[in-house]
Amino acid sequence: MENSEKNIELKINQISKKLKEIRLSKGYTSYETFAFDNNLNRVQYWRIESGSNITLKTLIKVLEIHKISLEEFFKDL
Repeated sequence: MENSEKNIELKINQISKKLKEIRLSKGYTSYETFAFDNNLNRVQYWRIESGSNITLKTLIKVLEIHKISLEEFFKDL
């Protein structure tokens, strides 16, 4: 894997990790409960937190659930 691909994978993992941290900070210890409570497919949400490549549409939807802007989300990444 070339450097740019490794860099992309690293950033995807950082996004996934941050989404998980946000979920946990909101009191959801289970990704399944979070997905169910917010009408998200639980398998899809598990993939998001596991580092799968997601669409911008999916990211925006999850951030809207958390009431977080794109700017706020990406400021520390």
